[in-house]
Order: sequence, then C-alpha cells, then structure tokens
Amino acid sequence: MRISIDISLYPLNEDYIAPIKGFIAAVNAKDGLEVTTNKMSTQIRGESDIIFDLLKSEVPKVFEENRAAFVIKAIKGSD
Repeated sequence: MRISIDISLYPLNEDYIAPIKGFIAAVNAKDGLEVTTNKMSTQIRGESDIIFDLLKSEVPKVFEENRAAFVIKAIKGSD
C-alpha cells in the first residue's frame, strides 16, 4: 500500500542542525521513495513497508545520540 508521511524532527539540544541533516540524508539514501524537504518538514511517499522499515531503523539512531522529538503524520496514498 502506498502512503505519504509528513515528518518533523526536533532535536532538543544546542547542536540541532546536524541530527536533522543526518536524518534527511538517510531518508534520501533509501531507494524507492519520493522525498520532498522544506523548512518545516520532510514528506516521504512510497510503499508503507519501505517507509516503516526506514523509520524503524533510523529513528532509534537519532535517539541514541540526541534527546529529540519526532512529529509524524501519515495518510494512505492513491493506488
């Protein structure tokens, strides 16, 4: 099933740019996804399994090195 998510990362430390850039780089490195980034969030479109596997692997990496909050919205895409 295709989905679209809108995700924002809010690192809660002084050096907040590096974790955001690192997370966006990991998202962009994943094949099979359409990614659009703006100043407020990143939109990811693709198959739900690919997106959720990506989040399952990348979100813990952010939490290992940062105190942070993610805001994620998801909607079913058109087939």
